[in-house]
Amino acid sequence: MTTTATFIGLGVMGYPMAGHLANAGISVRVWNRSQGKAEQWAKDYPGKACASIAEAVKGADFVMTCVGADKDLVEVYEDDSGIIANAPEGAILIDHTTASASIAERLASAAATRNQPFIDAPVSGGQQGAENGQLTIMCGGPEAAYEKARPVMDHYARALNLMGPAGSGQKTKMVNQIAIAGLVQGLSEALHFAEQAELDVSKVVDVISKGAAQSWQMENRSGTMIAGEFEHGFAVDWMRKDLGICLDEARKVKASLPVTALVDQFYADVQEMGGQRWDTSSLIQRLRKFR
Repeated sequence: MTTTATFIGLGVMGYPMAGHLANAGISVRVWNRSQGKAEQWAKDYPGKACASIAEAVKGADFVMTCVGADKDLVEVYEDDSGIIANAPEGAILIDHTTASASIAERLASAAATRNQPFIDAPVSGGQQGAENGQLTIMCGGPEAAYEKARPVMDHYARALNLMGPAGSGQKTKMVNQIAIAGLVQGLSEALHFAEQAELDVSKVVDVISKGAAQSWQMENRSGTMIAGEFEHGFAVDWMRKDLGICLDEARKVKASLPVTALVDQFYADVQEMGGQRWDTSSLIQRLRKFR
């Protein structure tokens, strides 16, 4: 029998992720808050655009979501016209939104009342990773449900792992964002120093990227940082949302994140410069402004 999957939320990530499922031969139904986006998706891929969440999840084996934040998850999952009330018992619910661990735990508990296993599965890899089907997925939830869902998520994943019970995926994504924040600030300061020291910055990167300083950020972002190009990638607004989640969770678990808190404020400076939608590597612009 054909697997049926519903995808809720067709932003820059969800749109291609749902497309990978459809191209793999899975029967896909989609819903988006703006109906026109769902209708356009159905023109681009083999699948059906639905007018309501209730219609989209009816009879689904899997329901994926990729929306904005905790409040959006409450709406699409817990409303009477939402996922939990209208998806069939036994449907596996998978959330790819970057959100709080507490909302993942709350939704897992609510879904359990209807025998719907819930997996929090935030992703890393950005728009490019979604388009290329090369996302890293960090999952929290029951192992049996994860094993059933894994072959489906594999269609847009490079790597995925079960990290523990509900909420563990979100906490792992927080670790990812904490690490990135420090790396981008360090790279920004390094490139800024090279500029101020009147070195050939591209040559500097070519040399140090062969040693211990090498990172994904250096390999993929140093060139555009040097050129001052930031109209791509993961937006500063999104990063500030994610770092806010990290700092909230850190207070709960009594973790000290002084560098993360500082970089969060640096991103606030970038927002004030008009860089809300710039790529996160735009931290270097703040240094250039205040030199």
